[in-house]
Amino acid sequence: MKKVDFNHCWQYKHLNKEEPFQDIVLPHDAMIYEPRHQSNPSSRHGAYFAGEDYEYIKEFFIEEKEKDNLVIFEFEGVYQHYEVFINDQKVGECAYGYSNFYIDATSAIRFGEHNHIRVIAYNAKQPNSRWYSGAGIYRPVLMYLLPLKHILLDGIKIKTIDTNKPIIEVNVLTSTSGKLQISIEDGSHSLAHYETHTNGITKQIIVLPNAILWSLDQPKLYHCKVIFEGDEHVVSFGIRKITCDATNGFCINGERVILLGSCIHHDHGLLGAMNHPFADERRILLLKEAGFNCIRSAHNPFSKASLEACDKYGMLVIDEYADMWYIHKTQYDYANQLISFYEKDLTLMVNKDYNHPSVIMYSLGNEVTESSEKRGWDLMKKMKNVINSIDDTRPVTCGINLIFNLLNALGFGIYSDKKVQKGQKVGSEFFNDLTGRLGGKIMKLGARLPGVNKQTKKAYAICDVAGYNYGIFRYKHDIKHYPKRVILGSETFCSDAFAFYRLAKKKPALIGDCVWAGQDYLGEVAIGSQEYRDYAKDFRPVSGWISAGSGRIDLTGKQLSEMAYMRVAYEIDQIRMAVIPVPFYRQPHSPSAWKMTPAIESWTFHGYEGKKTKVEVYAQGHYVELILNNKIIAKKRVNKNGCCYFVIEYEPGELKAINYSKDKKMIASTTLVTGGKETTLLSLPEKYSIKQNELAYVRFQYVDPNGTINPLARGKISLDVEGGTLLAFGHACPYNEDGYHLTSSDTYYGEALAIIRPSDKNIIKIKATSAFGSTSSSIKVH
Repeated sequence: MKKVDFNHCWQYKHLNKEEPFQDIVLPHDAMIYEPRHQSNPSSRHGAYFAGEDYEYIKEFFIEEKEKDNLVIFEFEGVYQHYEVFINDQKVGECAYGYSNFYIDATSAIRFGEHNHIRVIAYNAKQPNSRWYSGAGIYRPVLMYLLPLKHILLDGIKIKTIDTNKPIIEVNVLTSTSGKLQISIEDGSHSLAHYETHTNGITKQIIVLPNAILWSLDQPKLYHCKVIFEGDEHVVSFGIRKITCDATNGFCINGERVILLGSCIHHDHGLLGAMNHPFADERRILLLKEAGFNCIRSAHNPFSKASLEACDKYGMLVIDEYADMWYIHKTQYDYANQLISFYEKDLTLMVNKDYNHPSVIMYSLGNEVTESSEKRGWDLMKKMKNVINSIDDTRPVTCGINLIFNLLNALGFGIYSDKKVQKGQKVGSEFFNDLTGRLGGKIMKLGARLPGVNKQTKKAYAICDVAGYNYGIFRYKHDIKHYPKRVILGSETFCSDAFAFYRLAKKKPALIGDCVWAGQDYLGEVAIGSQEYRDYAKDFRPVSGWISAGSGRIDLTGKQLSEMAYMRVAYEIDQIRMAVIPVPFYRQPHSPSAWKMTPAIESWTFHGYEGKKTKVEVYAQGHYVELILNNKIIAKKRVNKNGCCYFVIEYEPGELKAINYSKDKKMIASTTLVTGGKETTLLSLPEKYSIKQNELAYVRFQYVDPNGTINPLARGKISLDVEGGTLLAFGHACPYNEDGYHLTSSDTYYGEALAIIRPSDKNIIKIKATSAFGSTSSSIKVH
């Protein structure tokens, strides 16, 4: 098999518009370049971006000597739905924008001649998503040249049989009978080699003495090389066994692991929905470094590059199928097509995931109120059967919002086109808006209502793992009354992290928690934001907003104070501290049930000496002592959620917090120090050397001479880039009227980020200028 990178030399334009084609490289998000306007029907869901249809074209050549091969294209993701034409012949189409898809184009190929591929991506019908979807060919494209006698694509599946010896089972599907070779390799070292004759289906048991098991701390990967009549395929895999039950909890290789999870959408913030493999890997590293060990791919199948990164770095994955089944959440979503295509979609998803040791669970959907009725239960069983027929090694869950199911059964929030046309909120938007108005506690309290059990128990009986969206107040009750039920907090508030972790340590039936959200995302604007007037002109979810503001990591990849809180809750850190920016203390901010605090980890607020503010200390232990410039100014008990709050006057210098045990023994301390008044612009590349197929991320900060950020320094930064293409430049504030495609950007608490694709030069040079001076940096490309 030949696998060809098919991502270069493409062009695109709007469909049926008189305009020139533009040269692009895939992956590519076309929607991120569209205008944002209050009247656009994508509404707050899609950050008010316009929806359009697009045409992608590419010329390519396949040599005459390949004429006996099959030509297969794999599109990993094209949104919303698409058709593919080669030499004006339609060769395939896909209805689900989040599904990888194979197209056999052999009959349309002209070998020894130039060929023309044309992809039509449809996204004009809006709204079709509850978050920013992006549009176009947003994930990579591959071309496979397969001999007539070949190993089927996704035809190698590796299963761990025993972790003690260890033993694996290799299953291989081929197009016909013939000679088959299977080798297990660790780098250049061969661990096992088998030769056999296959009739098209082969199962080989292989013992691998002394092989290292895959785990979170040691994510060891091996390669399986299979050769069939000259056709060679190589797949990576890890040896690990998972078990999941109410008695022992979730275990990897026999050891219990509490899932410290985060929900993430597929976009990359400033880049939009462009799922560049390097951006995918960077995000996994950011989440791992933050302290998460699990990702829920909300609410669609994960990209291949993300799975590979999770395998490499030891991050667990709950791969989710869809946000709706047959009941709409938005007017033009996938609800009309899912029943026709779920079997094919799920087959592709499971085949994609099977050999990835990071994938531990499949999720059938998110907040699907269909799970409260018989038709939905029947569909759940069918979908679960599809998954289990391919993969019986991983449990299946479904993220169910308990109160939503009850309210839906009572007739609240049910979708209809008439309601949408009248501007009424329906489905998850209706319930989320209700929560935003009444506070997060209302959703958690609602989960305890008596009718909730009736509307969820049959769906949970079908699942291997019961997914509770915002159901923490029900955990103890259901663990007691359903002793065999395994519970996952499939979507949660970050403010519940302490309560979750304390309970999970005691109750193995509670296997984990997935906070909403791990990183901020575009669309669903303002739902998770607490922004002050200095940054957000309008607290209503209008078109100036671009992101949700719901992340514990912001759009640029920076950990926020809420992440500091979660790290303390998870006992990664013992104490952390954050401060409400002094000029904003007691000032109004945009409302959100999903945002715990707008505090930042800084004690640099020049010009506000003597003004009051609130200091937040997140701590393990019994009480906290707060010290300002070597003077003890306050002591307080840590509350049940691991927090202490102090109102003090700002005074430059050193602010220190120490936490103590009940018997007055010091546990740990944390310090914030005021930076100097002199402020300059700093350019800080994340990597000073990158490969040609990677991206350069460059952070800009207003700092003092010692590198301490001045969060109150604000002003536009202008960039000049040589040796690369500036893909995006912006800041992390969820309210951003400018977007990310100008050569200048405002800052947010003293910071901004640029993302650059290298050209064919061997160095990228960046010059940045601002009212606080200029700075230059360079990045080697190899």
